[in-house]
Amino acid sequence: MHFIESVMHYEFLQKALMTSVMVGVISGVIGCFIILRGMALMGDAISHAVLPGVAVSYMLGINFFIGAVVTGILTAIGIGFISQNSRVKNDSSIGIMFTSAFALGIILITFLKSSSDLYHILFGNVLAVRPSDMWMTLVIGVIVLVSVFLFYKELLVSSFDPIMAQAYGLPNKLIHYFLMTLLTLVTVASLQTVGIILVVAMLITPASTAYLLTDRLSIMIFLSALFGAIAAIVGLYLSFTYNLASGATIVLVATVLFIVAFVFSPKQGILWRTIRSNKQKSAVS
Repeated sequence: MHFIESVMHYEFLQKALMTSVMVGVISGVIGCFIILRGMALMGDAISHAVLPGVAVSYMLGINFFIGAVVTGILTAIGIGFISQNSRVKNDSSIGIMFTSAFALGIILITFLKSSSDLYHILFGNVLAVRPSDMWMTLVIGVIVLVSVFLFYKELLVSSFDPIMAQAYGLPNKLIHYFLMTLLTLVTVASLQTVGIILVVAMLITPASTAYLLTDRLSIMIFLSALFGAIAAIVGLYLSFTYNLASGATIVLVATVLFIVAFVFSPKQGILWRTIRSNKQKSAVS
């Protein structure tokens, strides 16, 4: 009750709650396509690669959104270029690009001479979210959701069967870079909430939870968005009530939801699989 009363009275908490929920929803939606394509490491790469763009933006006094999007997209292009034009495999090119970009970002951050800025960039600080950040998250959320709605069939086919998508004449590479652009936008929207280090958890964990509960992509997207929103709300509540780090708390709530699904999922849960296995053994014997 105290949390609800605080939300009603304090504007900063209202902005934090709205921003967290929006991030949870859009991270959950994009995360579905990331895990279906086996691109969890790419999500990690993009989330770390935006750091130098954020640092340069701070130095130039411009909105960090601009620098983060530019470096995120350039990193995605660089990963593709290296893997397509050398013997280096895709996972290795991802490791090379994101670690070098992250290292460059840390060096640039040191020129800011503010450890608090680095801490907030890395781990987020949703309770200090500004109105401009909230509106930026809303705009990004609308762009992401509308894009997924408009290109749902293309994303569906290319995610499950790239060869069939190519046979249908779909531009797989263009779809890939389009998804990377959306991923970069979601990463930028998540900076203030969970930070660079933890954003990959919000991309992967709610989607993985939904993946254990359904075989249909449309339902998976809905459940993933729902779990992302629940993690944001409950995490922010625990963070505010017990004075915990907001980003880390949100991620841990998402992890708890995954563990529950991992154990109790009707089809994929280890509990029911164990019960069914024991019944089959009993029937045979």
